[in-house]
Amino acid sequence: MASSMLISILITFLVIVLVLYLVARLPIDARAKQIVRIIVIIIGVVSLLKYLAVF
Repeated sequence: MASSMLISILITFLVIVLVLYLVARLPIDARAKQIVRIIVIIIGVVSLLKYLAVF
């Protein structure tokens, strides 16, 4: 139980990092990158909180 939750949290964290890396490589202006980064971080935090059974 705990190990599967830990694996899920780790996978979610790695997906967040990968998406942030890919966003940084996109040829868009800095303001759009910042907005996309904020959205990705918010979605990632919410999904991590969901795994931790806060929601």
